[in-house]
Amino acid sequence: MEKDAPVSSFNQGRKRHDRGYNMVRLILIGLLAGFFFSSTFVLNRMMSLEGGHWVWSASLRYGYMILFLVVWLMISRGMSQTVGLLKRFYRHLLFWVMAGSIGFGGFYALICFGADHAPGWVIAATWQFTIIATLVVLAGFGRRFPKKVWIFSGIVFAGVLMVNISQSDGVQSHAMLKGALPMLLAAFCYPLGSQMVWEAVNGHDRLPKIWSPELDHPFVKILFMSLGTIPFWCVLVAVAAPPAPSSGQLVKTALVAVLSGILATGIFFFARNQAKTGNQLAAVDATQSSEVIFALIAEVLIIGTALPNFWGMTGIAVTGLGIMLFIWFQESGG
Repeated sequence: MEKDAPVSSFNQGRKRHDRGYNMVRLILIGLLAGFFFSSTFVLNRMMSLEGGHWVWSASLRYGYMILFLVVWLMISRGMSQTVGLLKRFYRHLLFWVMAGSIGFGGFYALICFGADHAPGWVIAATWQFTIIATLVVLAGFGRRFPKKVWIFSGIVFAGVLMVNISQSDGVQSHAMLKGALPMLLAAFCYPLGSQMVWEAVNGHDRLPKIWSPELDHPFVKILFMSLGTIPFWCVLVAVAAPPAPSSGQLVKTALVAVLSGILATGIFFFARNQAKTGNQLAAVDATQSSEVIFALIAEVLIIGTALPNFWGMTGIAVTGLGIMLFIWFQESGG
């Protein structure tokens, strides 16, 4: 017994080390996704300032994504496998339309609408409410978290409020409200759609079992969810009847499709696929707070947006504190 104790202690220490290492690895991958995701807020703001309609900013992105991903499949896997994958999508058509319309369609339409009324870095900061929304969504699927996780998420939300309050002066307050409220709703749409797919792949009593080896590749999931948005975009374009997009908007939406839609989403889905616990899922989703910093730097350098005031900078710092607490909590064995 005396000989076993040191071994047991060593194994426990090794497990804590591995758990902490895995968490840091997941968060670093999530931060890389956040870097590419930030292009969404900057490019959408640029298109808005240039007069581009938000409906095209939203729908064209997914049109490009579907085109790029289908071409990638045809090149990498051949025509027969591509047709086989499309048949697999059609087998669970209703599920993919629901998950895609909520997690991709509704989420991104609201982001593009919000970009018409607030700077990109403010939209990115408000988007961080998704960290709390994710916990609510995960709890709805039966996941449970220590109280500290909710506290850390509350700290991030406090930072989001500071950022928005710093921008809500007199003339801007109405526009800021129209920019912030859609983002709060979008914050629930994205994790809900993503978690629907995660649950269906891993087995859930109330969802169809959609797992297949192909779905281990994040680009296949992105394609299936993007295809699922087609009915949503058709209805939105028909109702809004926007004027034709400019050539500049066509180019910028293609950039968003590649940088955010394919690269960022692929990296983010990869990180989520690697997560084994509810805590890890929550921490990966929390890395999206990095988008605020990346979007702010890009807007200042590219668009010439003014730096935020004291409360805005404080709010950004507080959101960063929240994600650092996630890391500390996991490394301390929480």
